Amino acid sequence: MLAQKMEDALNEQMNREMYSAYLYMAMSSHCANKGLKGFANWFMVQYHEEMFHAMKIYEYINLQGGKAVLKALQQPPSTFLSPLEMYTKTLEHEQFITRSINDLMELAIAEKDHASQIFLQWYVTEQVEEESNDNEIISQLVIIRDDPNGLMMLDRELAGRVTTVTTEYSKGLQAALKGAAA
Repeated sequence: MLAQKMEDALNEQMNREMYSAYLYMAMSSHCANKGLKGFANWFMVQYHEEMFHAMKIYEYINLQGGKAVLKALQQPPSTFLSPLEMYTKTLEHEQFITRSINDLMELAIAEKDHASQIFLQWYVTEQVEEESNDNEIISQLVIIRDDPNGLMMLDRELAGRVTTVTTEYSKGLQAALKGAAA
């Protein structure tokens, strides 16, 4: 069973993960509107990952006897100056999420909530990957600068990113993961 403090903090994190999905969907739309279909694809895959992260928390709260509470989402920005600006904002946002996950882990330690510590370890590891991916693309965009050929090459590369998480939640995340493994 979750302590109320932990339940409240996990609900806040679930909201942050859903906002992340909302942000990346807005970035995907912006890219699609600009003819950058590969970038749009990358951000839409990121949207699915963030929804997966939110669903993991949703199910964990409920499995632990708590109540997942959905809150209003802030409207994300919808226009961006360049792909470099988008990935810089993406990295800043992921660093915010990393700090938030670390705070959750500290709370779990303080509450002696070992189950939540184990659960949150997946997110700690995931955030290392998230920031690394963003830094890699930022490095490429810095090299490309204003070269349209380089931008188009990177756009083609990003078009190849595929969703590796389940996107079917109607029977719950655990059921979807079991079905994918079969």
